[in-house]
Amino acid sequence: MMDIYIGLVHHPVRNRLGETVTTAVTNLDIHDLARAARTYDVRATYYVTPIEQQRSLVRRIITHWQEGDGAEFNPVRAVAFERTRVSEDVSEAILEIERETGHKPLTVVTGAQLIENTTSYNTLRQRIEDTEGSLLLLFGTGWGLTDEFINGCDKRLPGINAVSGRDDYNHLSVRSAVSIILDRLLGDRCTSHGRVA
Repeated sequence: MMDIYIGLVHHPVRNRLGETVTTAVTNLDIHDLARAARTYDVRATYYVTPIEQQRSLVRRIITHWQEGDGAEFNPVRAVAFERTRVSEDVSEAILEIERETGHKPLTVVTGAQLIENTTSYNTLRQRIEDTEGSLLLLFGTGWGLTDEFINGCDKRLPGINAVSGRDDYNHLSVRSAVSIILDRLLGDRCTSHGRVA
């Protein structure tokens, strides 16, 4: 079975005009992704930003919930933050994963608008279950990752299609998208009676 890592990428991403920008790290993303990732036994979640002040902010939040008042107030949150990391760019995260696991991770990108040249969730789920190695699942912020970044990744997952034919609105928060995709790839597929759902 593959070891799963997550990267929340703040650069290079697009704004609503299609320009390449760097987005700000948000406190809510840090908390919710840490909790979701720990629930699905993700090895680590990386917050990827080239801005040192933003990386420092993430480190301060992690420290608050792992030491002192934060850890005493909510020890469950402290457990979630044990697997939270920061990196300047995705290459740095990949190198760290490679040092940790002994092999380069498969990079898989997803986004709301990805339709063409994608790998299905079932196919990737099967690969995760049947293959040794590691996988870095990359999510964009803002209005999604740049085309150049997407083209540099090994695999693409299609955007989440909630209810086919009902509406064309598709603008989930990244926190919601991460949780849905983790469940599709790693969640229990058995009912209470032991049958595959």
